[in-house]
Amino acid sequence: MGMPGFTELLIIFFIIVLLFGAKKLPDLARGLGQGLREFKQATKEPETKEKQEIESSSEKSQEKSQKKEEMK
Repeated sequence: MGMPGFTELLIIFFIIVLLFGAKKLPDLARGLGQGLREFKQATKEPETKEKQEIESSSEKSQEKSQKKEEMK
């Protein structure tokens, strides 16, 4: 079972148009796009927080080592 071909996608699109109507399709697409954008943002957020924590901890350790060297 691979990706659906062109004819299958065309049939699916036709069924969606029949179910929801042509007027609601832009609203559905907009909602789908917004949902995907929020999902991507939510999955990137933990990575960003981790990078910030790593950078701040490395900066703190560098500051501590500099203070130790200054005291010598």
